[in-house]
Amino acid sequence: MYYTYMLRCEDNSIYTGITTDPERRLKEHVNAGRKAAGYTRSHKAQGFLIMWQSVDRSAASRLEYMIKTLSKAQKERLASTGCLDVLGNRLDISQYTPVFQNSLL
Repeated sequence: MYYTYMLRCEDNSIYTGITTDPERRLKEHVNAGRKAAGYTRSHKAQGFLIMWQSVDRSAASRLEYMIKTLSKAQKERLASTGCLDVLGNRLDISQYTPVFQNSLL
């Protein structure tokens, strides 16, 4: 399974990525593993905003790319609603299962 995620950092930026192990990825962002993982930004993650699961790596990549092309306001709306309709008709939303959504936005 592949997970496409959005997480918020201390500097209020939103980071998007793909992983097969969400717990390990969050630890890399939160702990000192950030430098070992090659992250150059010095911000620290506060936690996941939302996460989707897909069985296909290319589907996860398409979703990540679409999220990266969104404006900050659109990313915030996507994080608060969890609805992929923000992306329009550019994706087949049946390929993605919402796994986690932070309701404390």
